[in-house]
Amino acid sequence: MTPFTPLQLPLDRHTVATFVKTDSPQGVEVLGLCGLDYVVLDAEHAPFDRQTMDRMVFAARAVGLPMLVRVPDHRDATILSVLDLGAHGLVVPHVDSAADATNVVAAARFIGGRRGMSLSARFGGYGTRSRAEAVAEADRALIVCQIESAAAVEAVAEIAAVPGVGGLLIGRADLAMSMGVDGPRHPQVLAAVDHILAVARTQRLPVVMAVGADAEVAEFAARGAQSFIVGSDQTLLRQAASRLPGLLPA
Repeated sequence: MTPFTPLQLPLDRHTVATFVKTDSPQGVEVLGLCGLDYVVLDAEHAPFDRQTMDRMVFAARAVGLPMLVRVPDHRDATILSVLDLGAHGLVVPHVDSAADATNVVAAARFIGGRRGMSLSARFGGYGTRSRAEAVAEADRALIVCQIESAAAVEAVAEIAAVPGVGGLLIGRADLAMSMGVDGPRHPQVLAAVDHILAVARTQRLPVVMAVGADAEVAEFAARGAQSFIVGSDQTLLRQAASRLPGLLPA
């Protein structure tokens, strides 16, 4: 088994991804042909258990497509499972404090953390890799913390400063709900976005924006974001298929 290169989101160029919400290894295989920088398997909002995640990570690694997994919770067992399967890292929802971020990093790390060890898992090459090699690579797994509540915005400087945090994802929809305002483009939400981006620049952390409209990529790139998750596999399929009736002659 060829080891993969751990994913790091660069600060000096933009990257693009999409969410994967459908249990289809073939869909991941197709996305691997499209020039994306990575994909995010959405185990928070889509029906992925450990077995389905296993085959999705397998498919991504087979085509050389880095895959992060958005986990449904902060439990040690959840984080261990995802990383043992060989995911390139985690997107962690509802990180509202530095304590939350510290806890997640500790669960994901061997050195200085509390991740359980079994080299028989995919990340360890099914027992073919040395302990030192596997641990060194595994402890570079990318950890992206979602900032999606008013409390998280208040604490974002402390969250960003936690060693091991590799990026911030701004969840505007949940942030709008937390703030009690109407929608992800409300001025208060956009002001919070600018604050998070300013903190991230100070900490030299990349910021990921989940966007639903193509035009938002250019908008938030101009504001300072580096990486963009554009829609999902379901969105891409719906948009392409919805064009087809329009091809028929009148």
